[in-house]
Amino acid sequence: MQKLNLPKYNFKLKNSENKVLIFDNLRKKYFVLTQEEWVRQHYVQYLIQEKQYPVSLIALEKQLVINNRRKRTDILIFDNLGNPDIIVECKAPSIKITQDTFDQIASYNLKLKANYLIVTNGLHHFYCKMDFENENYVFLKDIPNYN
Repeated sequence: MQKLNLPKYNFKLKNSENKVLIFDNLRKKYFVLTQEEWVRQHYVQYLIQEKQYPVSLIALEKQLVINNRRKRTDILIFDNLGNPDIIVECKAPSIKITQDTFDQIASYNLKLKANYLIVTNGLHHFYCKMDFENENYVFLKDIPNYN
């Protein structure tokens, strides 16, 4: 798999039916190792190990319904009261981050009302803080550490 612009982490990998699988510590099972899953697993570890977010506040592939269509957030982090705080949209490293990517995560946030949005392809990371009063977002240099 491609080297990412994130710290290196150790993952449990195995082969099954000619596919490489990666163990997801949060969901406690193996998933097919796609490029997007590679980014998701690295970013989750980054949030836990570097930014100190508690595992108990992180949900992966959380389902939501928007305009009668089922969608899934890649990573959703809740605050201590159980409210959505951060949405992370992960793309494969080969996928360029475009306005469509921001539109996708913004549509999720119309429903979730999270305070921060993160878009990453593992190589480039974009951090936004929501400004609900002015109905837009402000780009940040980094996401805050868990406090």
